[in-house]
Amino acid sequence: MARVPVLEDLGDVSGKRVLVRTDFNVPMHGPDNAREITDDFRIRAALPTIEWLTSRGAHVVCATHLGRPKGEPVAKYSIDPVRRRLSELAPGVELLENLRFNSGEESNSPEFVAQLVRGIDLYVNDAFGAAHRSHASIVGPPRTLPSAAGRLLEREVEILGSLRDSPKRPFVAVLGGAKVSDKLGVIEALLRIVDSLIIGGGMCFTFLAAQGYPVGDSLCELDQISTCRKLLENSKPIYLPEDITGLDSNGDFASYGIRLPDGSKGLDIGPGTAGAFTDVIMDARTVFWNGPMGMFEDPRFAAGTRTVAEAMAATKAFTVVGGGDSAAALAEFGLDDEIDHVSTGGGASLELLELGDLPGLAALRGASNVK
Repeated sequence: MARVPVLEDLGDVSGKRVLVRTDFNVPMHGPDNAREITDDFRIRAALPTIEWLTSRGAHVVCATHLGRPKGEPVAKYSIDPVRRRLSELAPGVELLENLRFNSGEESNSPEFVAQLVRGIDLYVNDAFGAAHRSHASIVGPPRTLPSAAGRLLEREVEILGSLRDSPKRPFVAVLGGAKVSDKLGVIEALLRIVDSLIIGGGMCFTFLAAQGYPVGDSLCELDQISTCRKLLENSKPIYLPEDITGLDSNGDFASYGIRLPDGSKGLDIGPGTAGAFTDVIMDARTVFWNGPMGMFEDPRFAAGTRTVAEAMAATKAFTVVGGGDSAAALAEFGLDDEIDHVSTGGGASLELLELGDLPGLAALRGASNVK
């Protein structure tokens, strides 16, 4: 994977105003005009970059998006609670208002880029979770400013790049989530680099249907069945569930084998499957996991995801979790500290594995300070 410029490539930062694109899109709760942060991990994750810059005499101006306000100010998505927390963790660091309050952010407007870089000397991208988006604050500043990846972005690229280019083998990918169509490109890309693939979550039912098994009323993308059939014909092993838990036609909890009767709905992998998936994970030397095995938010259907999370924590393999719901599940089960690398970007980690590059990385490599 092509190198991106890092903080050391900025030269002397003393006395310079540095725009740092962060991902402070933190979970919050409470009334719209009095929101409170429930988890400040994403703010703390940017501190190594901020501290590197400020300790060398730079004046740091952070910028982030928060939620989806659709290009206009919305009280619910005000940056004020984030600014208060940042001022406690990194006194003296500025934080601009929510980037997405301006429609120019998502449309990559040159006028908004010009507004962002006015009075700024250097640019740092430390927002891996947004690096797959061609938004103004991601791809605009490197066109005119010396630029670099922050420590968090640098680490993400290093680790996910090593999965693509030089993983320790056997390399196993575990994919869950709802739809095959959402992850089709990723599945095809992973099958080129992994030694085997485990598939659970809602998407497993389209694969089971492709094998000719009845799936009841489970989530199944009929227009993807032929695609799944082709994927199953590839030479790499694809492990699918052997038993399922879910609801019967009366809405009561039920356990099934691989055939689901009419009216039933599969909502988690069964205990036999969870055990079989664990064996594959324990024998691996590298494991990448993205997507829960079932509807883990409901305690009745959390066992499959919990078992996979426990296997990820217990295996001697190098383990990487691709953000999103998998990271949330790990945190819920208290296992996030047992994983070698929990990515801060679900969509970004998948796109980087699939394509080998992201708009934000390409923009950094095009900056004026890159030889």
